[in-house]
Amino acid sequence: MSAVRRALGRIRFYVREFSGEAAYDRYIAHARSHDPHAQVPTRRAFERARTDSREADPREGFRCC
Repeated sequence: MSAVRRALGRIRFYVREFSGEAAYDRYIAHARSHDPHAQVPTRRAFERARTDSREADPREGFRCC
């Protein structure tokens, strides 16, 4: 049973990394390590800023949708 649990944990890790869901967790850990009392944005605000910065980058190309 532990082998199945370990395999599911690895699958979950790769899905989170591939989908970008883990980026917010990494950002929070980074912000807390530099200033434990810093106010961090909500996940929604973080994702909005992340999307805006990607769409503003000319190297990403034009996206209509």
